[in-house]
Amino acid sequence: MFKLSVIIPTYNPNLRRLNQAIEGLKTQTLPVHQWELIIIDNNSSVGFMDQLSLNWQPNFRLIREPKQGLTFARVCGFKAAAADVIVLVDDDNILAEDYLTNVTKIFETRPAIGAIGGKSVPLFESAPPDWLAEFYGNLALRDFGDGVIIDRWNGTYPLVAPIGAGIGLRKEALKRYLRRVDTEKNAIPDRQGKSLGSGGDNDIVLEILKSGWQVGYFPSLSLQHIIPYERIQPAYLARLINQTNRSWIAVLEYHGINPWKKIPRWSVPLRKVKAWFTYAAWKSHSNRIRWSGACGTYDGLSEG
Repeated sequence: MFKLSVIIPTYNPNLRRLNQAIEGLKTQTLPVHQWELIIIDNNSSVGFMDQLSLNWQPNFRLIREPKQGLTFARVCGFKAAAADVIVLVDDDNILAEDYLTNVTKIFETRPAIGAIGGKSVPLFESAPPDWLAEFYGNLALRDFGDGVIIDRWNGTYPLVAPIGAGIGLRKEALKRYLRRVDTEKNAIPDRQGKSLGSGGDNDIVLEILKSGWQVGYFPSLSLQHIIPYERIQPAYLARLINQTNRSWIAVLEYHGINPWKKIPRWSVPLRKVKAWFTYAAWKSHSNRIRWSGACGTYDGLSEG
């Protein structure tokens, strides 16, 4: 029985970054025979397996998930995992060498914990602009300091809830989520093709919390998130934040914890025009990105 299952969902991956992620797994201090690696090919249109070096991992499996979308790929991996503990690794994440060891220790010593995460620090492929730091959270970058923080369900979404990159999950804690997906055929949509909408990891965390499990931030868990040049461009960030804000509203609505009132659809264009001036969107890249995010929120609040 493996101590841990590592799942990498991927779609038409950048091979250099994916190989960096695999090299990070190759150097893990957790003995290789104690964990398995599952790569979920989410219906990629290009072949890539013959360009990966995985001979060092005897417990490797490739599974193809034909349904397009990150949520489908993750669920496929959850069901295939042989271990009681799962770690989701994006195809642009490089785990610190003690990551898997620390995940197993945390779950072994904290039986009430259902999901955990830690620090996600940037590995920029090109120099970032000075204004980018404001939007680190939108790029799945985070650092809440060097203290452990534990949260439980209290009717709101915890600030330090784990993000999808590097999230550690107790398989037992996923039962409610998987049962809902199977019986209701209802899953919050996540990245699909070129869409930048997200929310799948938030949905998973909320189902875990509502099942009575705790979630936690553990600074002993650290990974590098590779950030390519194109993801620090203003146009990309504006589109990213617009779509993630829109999907965030959908998550909150589904779970009945949206703190904002719904707005009529007819009012959305007027609100966007007003926000253009409120945010002075023409003055700087940061202002325009904030305005785009507000527009996504308006769209989300007018839907459903």
